[in-house]
Amino acid sequence: MAAGTIHTPVLIVGGGIVGLSASLFLSHHNIHSALVERHSSTSIHPRARSVNARTMEIFRSIGLSEIVRQAGASLAPSKGIYHSNDSLKSFIKTRPRRKEDPSTDSRGWLVKWAQIGPEDGTFVTQDMLEPVLVKAAEERRGDLRFYTECVEIKQDEEKVTASIRNRETGETATVIADYLIAADGANSRIRSQLNVSMTGRGTMGHLLNILFQADLKDLVDRREFSLCVIDRAEVTGILTSINNRERWVFHLSYDPSKNEKPEDFPPERCQELLRVALGISDIKIKIISILPWQPAVRVVTKLQHGRIFLAGDAAHQMPPYGGQGANTGISDAYNLAWKLALVLKDVASPRLLQTYDTERLPVGKAAAEASTGPADDRGLISPFKLDWKILRGWSKIVPLASGFGYVYSSESSAVIGENNWPLGGATWKAWNVPSLIHSLDGRPGSRAPHVWAEKDGKPISTLDVVGKGFVLLIGREGHDAWTNAVDQVKLKFKGLDLAGHCVGPNADIVPKQSKEWEITAGISSNGAILIRPDRFIAWRQRRLPADVRGALEETIKEILCL
Repeated sequence: MAAGTIHTPVLIVGGGIVGLSASLFLSHHNIHSALVERHSSTSIHPRARSVNARTMEIFRSIGLSEIVRQAGASLAPSKGIYHSNDSLKSFIKTRPRRKEDPSTDSRGWLVKWAQIGPEDGTFVTQDMLEPVLVKAAEERRGDLRFYTECVEIKQDEEKVTASIRNRETGETATVIADYLIAADGANSRIRSQLNVSMTGRGTMGHLLNILFQADLKDLVDRREFSLCVIDRAEVTGILTSINNRERWVFHLSYDPSKNEKPEDFPPERCQELLRVALGISDIKIKIISILPWQPAVRVVTKLQHGRIFLAGDAAHQMPPYGGQGANTGISDAYNLAWKLALVLKDVASPRLLQTYDTERLPVGKAAAEASTGPADDRGLISPFKLDWKILRGWSKIVPLASGFGYVYSSESSAVIGENNWPLGGATWKAWNVPSLIHSLDGRPGSRAPHVWAEKDGKPISTLDVVGKGFVLLIGREGHDAWTNAVDQVKLKFKGLDLAGHCVGPNADIVPKQSKEWEITAGISSNGAILIRPDRFIAWRQRRLPADVRGALEETIKEILCL
């Protein structure tokens, strides 16, 4: 039975973390979207657990960071990756109970020490996070259709046409969209239909995700951990904290080369293996679900296919060690949303969308490859040890763990290169942790620097002034020339959201130290940086150019691909 035709600017296929985030980001830019998800509800499996600092500041930009943090509050005490050749009980009994309240939120130490950004990362599982995103998306008028599958897609030069089916009623409908975001996971049907080629080392191991209930609260109280690798002859796997009380996951390793397969591990056998792993022979265990999965590296060779864009696991599948999977997918959607919005509003040329491939493909590939670093030959995580191979593996993922550590190339038209002669710009650098470790030094293609300041008497991050459009942040002595140029350029480009703010002692944004912003951004007192809606720097002028309006106008024209 047909249910008619639906018209929408953007169709999102996949209602997991990445698809729901895409819906929210598009709504943030006042772009309507329709989302279809073949499952009847959000995930019951607590697979992704780590939300890094970059993702938290993305959620901050749409007003969700505190809600997300609260959703994962029960995981706040979880700290440490451990290894036991016996059982959890035998290991944890050797650890003294902490004196401090384990519910104390430890967030902020990295932010305060390193001044990387306004938010620190947090733990929140997929089954905790997705309902938060659903509620927020629906409140912002997102069109979410669960238990609805995308049966077929076609595209031409003007549109994407999709056939969708309600799995409960059997009703079908046709969706006509300007663009489609495929966020339908590692086994993406859309990717298969497009016959997209992939690279990577492939499968690294074979595991069963066993979600179970067992009362371990008294055992782990004030000795909470994040992961514990159990490695013994009878059972090998990773015990994962979910709520530090009765809800846990064990990733059981099995070996197909020994003719082992998922069917060999029914709930009864899993219960016995879990008792061995926990070291408590009489504990009551309830198996909630058993889900086979494979840690693997598979990355597409191209993200954009006409009017269809791949994001998240559909674009880059990677092991979970380092927490890059969902976080990289969320950043995919954040990068793409503002570009789609400008194109759909006829502010930018569709050629701007080509920068999605240029910018995000190398990031996804780097994250996927680095995520293999902490894994051993079985696809299990290797805790820190004084072993060169293990330390070298961890060194690959640590710089990316917070969600930073990469810079978009000036090969993207949305990043305007600069002449950093002499000494490669070394004399402009702020010699601090964000600059030296994460390349957050004001260069085009990097995430804009964070500095705590005041605006209208209230404390803010310099990142907080970036809303839905472009923002020019100006040195303390460049206000008049740059803001006049902003006003003139806005008249030139119809519909362009562009604002200018001066940062200085007597400006509308007041840093704690008068020159702090300029040092951090690598500009002089009359220079400026142009920040994109995704909080990455598009352009930097260290000093006031001779023709301010002309320079800004040409820059905007180039970024918008006009």
